[in-house]
Amino acid sequence: MSTNKEILKQLIEMSLSLGDPARDLVILGEGNTSARIDEKTFYVKASGKELRTADENSFVKVSLPLILDGLSHETLSDEEVRKVLMEAKIDHSDDKVPSLETFLHAYVLSLPNIRFVGHTHPTAVNAILCSDHAREAVSGRLFPDEIVCCGPSVCFVEYEDPGLALARHLRRRVKEFIDVQNMAPRVILMENHGMIACGRSAWDVEMITSMYVKTARILVGVYALGKPHFLTPENVARIHTRPDEKYRQVKLGGKP
Repeated sequence: MSTNKEILKQLIEMSLSLGDPARDLVILGEGNTSARIDEKTFYVKASGKELRTADENSFVKVSLPLILDGLSHETLSDEEVRKVLMEAKIDHSDDKVPSLETFLHAYVLSLPNIRFVGHTHPTAVNAILCSDHAREAVSGRLFPDEIVCCGPSVCFVEYEDPGLALARHLRRRVKEFIDVQNMAPRVILMENHGMIACGRSAWDVEMITSMYVKTARILVGVYALGKPHFLTPENVARIHTRPDEKYRQVKLGGKP
């Protein structure tokens, strides 16, 4: 069982990697990350902090139940949202404000087998998500390693106001995804916004992010030549359930 210090260290390393300018995933204060500590608490990036300079002071420890309770309210004003975020902090002497996307992170971290979350705005991915072909472009799978790393399909979320409204809408779409796929999504794509990688470990999040950025680059090239030639549902199911691919998936996700 990882200690708080070990979890925070992994979260910092993951954030620094996702924030590396050379990877073109985020700039300035874009994106946010989180990690579940236990059933009741998690770390989330503080508002205004940059992933590329992440350190111990970049994160806030917050109450998972209190944030999920806030998510359950039908209407909250901007002032009430801020109040929920501040009251959910474990250390009230800390003046940092949890990210506005803390509600989104809390919900995703409450899903089975999800312990780390990375939300980024990759240029390659947003080139697709800001297009009127976005839903069509991400509706299928293109190659086997995409399935191995990113799952049999993505969860697509239509544009919604960032913060509480987005978290509520995302929750609806994720529940629909789980009903169909019988698993939590590894990739959540938010129209005109960015992507979320969900994993058991910090390495999972990095692997999923990297593979989906590659997918996005391929998709842009595909549309330059015509339309995607997606794998058939049978092809996807075969790769997703093959014992050798399952083994490879475990090994890929098993790196500390």
